[in-house]
Amino acid sequence: MADFVLVAGARLGAWAWDAVTPHLSRAGHGVHPLTLSGLAEKQGVPAGQQTHVQDIVDVVEGKDLRDVVLVGHSYSGIPVGQAAERIGDRLARVVFVDSAVPGDGEAFTALMPDGGAALKATLAENAGFWPVSPASSFEGHGLTEEQIARIVAGATPHPGATLTEPAKMARSVADLPATYIKCFPEDELDEGLAELIAHGNWRLVELDTGHWPMFSKPRELAEILLDAAL
Repeated sequence: MADFVLVAGARLGAWAWDAVTPHLSRAGHGVHPLTLSGLAEKQGVPAGQQTHVQDIVDVVEGKDLRDVVLVGHSYSGIPVGQAAERIGDRLARVVFVDSAVPGDGEAFTALMPDGGAALKATLAENAGFWPVSPASSFEGHGLTEEQIARIVAGATPHPGATLTEPAKMARSVADLPATYIKCFPEDELDEGLAELIAHGNWRLVELDTGHWPMFSKPRELAEILLDAAL
C-alpha cells in the first residue's frame, strides 16, 4: 500500500483534504494531509520556500514512510516537487494537482504573466503576506456556496517569502515519475507543461472541474490519486 502525503495550495491547510482522505483510507492506503508552516494551525510560524520543502521531507522521514505518493495542489507543487527529489527511493510518484511546477532558481512569482510584479506589490501592502481571497474569486470553479464559504473561512494569509524565494532542484523536474492533473480541460495546455507531459516519466489526466477539485470533486480526485499509486 502507498502512503499519500497531501499538500494543499496557498492559504490552505491539511483540512482542505477532508473530503478526499476517506476515499484513500478505505482503499487501505496511509494518508497524511499536511499543513505547511505559517498556515492554518501553524499560523505565525516563520516560513520561506525551503521551510515548506523541509516540512514535507520531515513528515516523510519522521514517519518513516515508504512508497510515498506526494500530492501538491496549486502553489504547493513547487515545494512538493523539490521534496520529491530529496526523499530518494521513498518516492513512488508525484502528483501535481492543477499546480505550479518547480524549476531550479525559479520562484512562484516568476511563473506569473507579469513576472509576479502585482503579487509582490500585494505582499508589500500586506506586511509580507498574500491575503485571503474574497468569495467572488471562487466563482466559476464548480463550487457550491457552502464549499466557497468553507474555503474562505478556513483560509489564512500566506507567508510571502515562500512565493518569492527560488526553488532549488539538483536536476530537471522532468526526471521525476509524475502525474499532472489538469483542471479546466477545455483550456490549452501550457507549452512548458506540454513538454513535461511529452517526457516518458509524466502522465496527464484531465479532470472536468475548477481549480479546487478537493472540494468540487473529491471522489473523482481520489480515484485519480489511487490510479497514480498503482
